[in-house]
Amino acid sequence: MNFASTPLVSVIIPTYNHANFLGKALESVINQTYSNWEAIVIDNQSTDQTNQVIGRFRDSRIKYYKIFNNGIIAKSRNLGIDVAKGEWIAFLDSDDWWIKEKLEICFKNINQKVDFIYHDLEIIYDKKKNFLNRKKIVGRQLYKPILNDLLIGEIEKGNAIGNSSVIVRKEMLNKIGGISEEENLVASEDFNTWLKIAKITNEFKYIKRKLGFYLVHENSAQRRDLSIPHRHAVTEFMQILNNKQKLDLEVKLKYMSGSYNFLNKKYTKAKKDFIFVIKYGGINLKLRSLLKTIIIILKKNEKTK
Repeated sequence: MNFASTPLVSVIIPTYNHANFLGKALESVINQTYSNWEAIVIDNQSTDQTNQVIGRFRDSRIKYYKIFNNGIIAKSRNLGIDVAKGEWIAFLDSDDWWIKEKLEICFKNINQKVDFIYHDLEIIYDKKKNFLNRKKIVGRQLYKPILNDLLIGEIEKGNAIGNSSVIVRKEMLNKIGGISEEENLVASEDFNTWLKIAKITNEFKYIKRKLGFYLVHENSAQRRDLSIPHRHAVTEFMQILNNKQKLDLEVKLKYMSGSYNFLNKKYTKAKKDFIFVIKYGGINLKLRSLLKTIIIILKKNEKTK
């Protein structure tokens, strides 16, 4: 590959007390076969060994900034976007990492028509996962209109876009005014960003290859009730949906809420959500919700014995 003719990509890596993970993320960038990159680490005033981890790397392409983001990671990402010199922005969470060919493969698939590119991420669990949570891959093909598919397809068809898989034109992020820093969007601000971009372009390119890894641990967003910020993320787009699509979206949110409550043993709330899904959802979600509802009933019966 002729690197002299390749565009600069700015890799945005927000971090907070992730010293145990950050080194692996940075090494995966340094080891890229595509060398025309800059890595922008934005540290939310970590109190662990983050400074020492950064200090181990002697690569001038790594830039290090500090910020007080008050728990709003979008502020860190927006700082990275503002200082980025690249035409393209790549996102990498500090607890995720890439295979060494990730950037090279992505840029081989980019042309003048592509505004947004993403790929599969393999989910790595720090602890043994429940048999009801078998998902191993984040990523799927989106179909036009992209906005509609993003809104209603995520649960039935699977998560489409993992944050650490995305490379997007900086121009697109500027057009939407950057990533929303609203507090009620925390943990779904990336999804809200994809929706806003999909509103102005359908030129999304999916690479059906595992080019990175997404770590799920005790502090991950997956451990939260994502239905709450997710609901805020989609509010401004509801008017484009018909009544059936709005119901499908509500089913999706109820299933997300039910799954979170089930995982956290809030069985009464979970059962209520799952009954809604059983009543109005598609066959896939009906079966999954029915199975979890049966487990809830069995657990409650055990307690009464």
